[in-house]
Amino acid sequence: MATTLVSVDELAAHLDDPRWVVFDCRHDLANTEYGAQAWAKAHIPGALFLHCDRDLSGPMTGKNGRHPLPAIETFARRMGECGITPDTQVVAYDNEASAFASRLWWLLKWLGHDKVAVLDGGLPGWRRAKLPLDTTVKTVTPAQFVPQPRPEMLVDAAYVERHLHQPDMLLIDARSEDRYAGENERLDPVAGHIPGALNRFYYDCLDDAAIYFKPADELRAEFIDLIGDRDPRSVVHVCGSGVTACVNVLGMEIAGLSGSKLYPGSWSEWCADPARPYVTGDQPG
Repeated sequence: MATTLVSVDELAAHLDDPRWVVFDCRHDLANTEYGAQAWAKAHIPGALFLHCDRDLSGPMTGKNGRHPLPAIETFARRMGECGITPDTQVVAYDNEASAFASRLWWLLKWLGHDKVAVLDGGLPGWRRAKLPLDTTVKTVTPAQFVPQPRPEMLVDAAYVERHLHQPDMLLIDARSEDRYAGENERLDPVAGHIPGALNRFYYDCLDDAAIYFKPADELRAEFIDLIGDRDPRSVVHVCGSGVTACVNVLGMEIAGLSGSKLYPGSWSEWCADPARPYVTGDQPG
């Protein structure tokens, strides 16, 4: 059972295994139809497509962030349509430093499906290995996916607000340094970050080419340097909309620092309420 990462060689060896289901999660925030179009042109053989907005997120209200979590029943039904059972090994990939693949990884973990992993290297790693792509649309036998939610894996805005600057919560913001500092906000109407949040760009979980995840011992050393001797369960990951933060959650799991949480609404939800505090600059505040 793979629960964090799968290598391209391991996936290639299981392409004909009916117990394995592969999902293409490619997405572009500026061109939301890119992923579906790219999947139609070429994808890892047998890969099904999931759309970040339509499948991995729920409806926006203007106050719940740019990528609110999908309703549990809706997501469970979609997984059932894709044939996911308790015995299915799910593998997710994308072309964007594993950000959207990690979102699917987190969603399935949240709903009790542990047999899910991200393809280490994603589509770029698959191409580097000169492995095949095709345009075939896989035939799926629907199944019943029974969600078993794990509420301990996430927190909401009220929780974050109650625990600001408290020793039992450490926020880690996965956005780029300029967005964290409020210097170059391209997606949300307010620039800055949640008070007290440390910055660790999600790309830092990957190698210099932003393709493969760093080794577990290297990730562990880097995260311990950031969180010190804190219990990993006190760590809450945020980003712009609860997507790229999942890469840091996965990075801590790979490092053996299990139990950190996600604030799914993240900055886009937080800043939608003008009463919530925020700071700018390159310090936590």
